[in-house]
Amino acid sequence: MPITDVAAAAPPYLALRGVSKSYPGVRALADVDFDIRSGEVHALVGENGAGKSTLVNVIAGAVRADTGSIEIAGRAVHIASPKQSQALGLAVIHQEFVLVPELSAAENVLLGHEPMRRGVIDWFALRQEAAGLFARLGVDVPTEQKVKSLSVAQQQLVEIAKALSVDARVILMDEPSAALTGSDVDRLFAIIRALTAQGVGIAYISHRLEEVFAIADRITVMRDGKLVKTAPVADFRRDEVIRLMVGRPLDAHYPALPPDPPHTAPLLAVRNLTSPGRIEDVSFEVYPGEIYGIAGLVGSGRTSLLRAICGADRYSSGSLMLRGEPLHPRSPHDAIAAGLALVTEDRKLQGLVLGLSIRENVTLPHLDDFSRFGVIERERERTAVAALAAELSIRARSIEQAVRSLSGGNQQKVQLAKWLLERAAVICFDEPTRGIDVGAKAEIYELMVTLAKAGTAIVMVSSELPEVLGMAMRVGVMRGRRLIKEFSRGEASAEAIIRLATGTVAA
Repeated sequence: MPITDVAAAAPPYLALRGVSKSYPGVRALADVDFDIRSGEVHALVGENGAGKSTLVNVIAGAVRADTGSIEIAGRAVHIASPKQSQALGLAVIHQEFVLVPELSAAENVLLGHEPMRRGVIDWFALRQEAAGLFARLGVDVPTEQKVKSLSVAQQQLVEIAKALSVDARVILMDEPSAALTGSDVDRLFAIIRALTAQGVGIAYISHRLEEVFAIADRITVMRDGKLVKTAPVADFRRDEVIRLMVGRPLDAHYPALPPDPPHTAPLLAVRNLTSPGRIEDVSFEVYPGEIYGIAGLVGSGRTSLLRAICGADRYSSGSLMLRGEPLHPRSPHDAIAAGLALVTEDRKLQGLVLGLSIRENVTLPHLDDFSRFGVIERERERTAVAALAAELSIRARSIEQAVRSLSGGNQQKVQLAKWLLERAAVICFDEPTRGIDVGAKAEIYELMVTLAKAGTAIVMVSSELPEVLGMAMRVGVMRGRRLIKEFSRGEASAEAIIRLATGTVAA
């Protein structure tokens, strides 16, 4: 979507000049210039820790810059609070939505500036106004339904409508597609195009470079708190953006995979696994040293399959064989004891305890191994975790640092470290690189290949087709809760997988 002539010629609505921000021992922003024009999409990209969040927080009024200036429509302004930022026509949609689950969609949209009549809320006007904002977006959201019962995509629409309710001229979207399916991303893009057509400027922050190149007019690359380059999207190549983000060339987005292992004795064999409403009659095998990819649309049963294999969900019929022996995991504890591990899709809710340290998270499933007479041997625990942290290059002040303060990529490494402590025989990865930057992705890919070379069997579910094609030795495609076709290495293509996953062609 090329930038319009009007937007290209227009002066910026929002402009930051020479903005710097430091914390003790950390230079978060260093003399950064950034602007957004009315009617454009300006993408902001960079690794975790590049300064993107700090820049957004300065614009939102949540963080005060040490030096520099901010202009709105050419006029110098001072933003000291989120309320002032909002009054200037600026709105932020965070990756983790700021909504009240027990209130309705309409109440959330107009929270804090509800229409009043004779000193009380005019509920009819509130619902009408919220419905009008959703109509402006071209979407239908049940205004009286509680937000907690809405889908993630619908909750995002509530956030966008909130921004419009305060007449936002610039909307900053932080990882807006992180939890969306393919069709929901298409809808998001349609809404962004509608907003820019109405003169709204969009700052689009994302790790997904394919989306950046599909939707952005300009790209700004940040690294280590500094602005590296700003230019129209047509002036960038994808490999250049990656190089600028990480400060070094990535020779290949995906590492070279080892040769296919001998297909003699499978390490894991899944036979006719069924859980009504979740998975139906699924069968496949994974061999030692193999990375087996599973592709399919959200709702096809991919995550349910991994959860059943790893004991998180019960299955009603079918069987599992591990190392040639029957396996009947009735809980994750049973699966872990047998050598099966699940790296969950949602690391923050299901994979980690954010308030605990790296050490505590890594050893949590294995405390019996570090206990003697009911007392944890701390020194032995620290030694084991420190060795793993070094092996995985977990970047932290120490293993006592709280996991919530780590970047997404390092949190993912901590989640993986839990299962390397006892060297799980089979590791199931559900969306292994969701929400992490390109540099951290490359590190996760290298770790997966290293595990495969050591004989670990890996089952990988991913919504990113290039990731499946780049990392899997074989690919199984799921549709309608069934595994309908399997491709050997080199046979699969993105087009073939999409046709099967959507039902365009029969298996």
